[in-house]
Amino acid sequence: MAFSGDTMKINLEFDQAKTVNEVLTQVYDALKVKGYDPVSQIVGYILSGDPTYITSYNGARGLIAKIERDELLEELVKKYVQNI
Repeated sequence: MAFSGDTMKINLEFDQAKTVNEVLTQVYDALKVKGYDPVSQIVGYILSGDPTYITSYNGARGLIAKIERDELLEELVKKYVQNI
């Protein structure tokens, strides 16, 4: 690999379009696989901010930590209202 001398630009910004839906789905699935009640665990996390409510299985805890809790709540309310 040749060194060009140019500075590489890395975008570490989390893709917000995919985040909330996909992350919630992945976290829900991970909690279910591990035998937890996903709804109760996610509610506990949103209310307390304590990441131990979310399993580390399949990186679920790390994924959900990338999203602000108010964004999670906003997305959940949006989905609920759309289904009324």
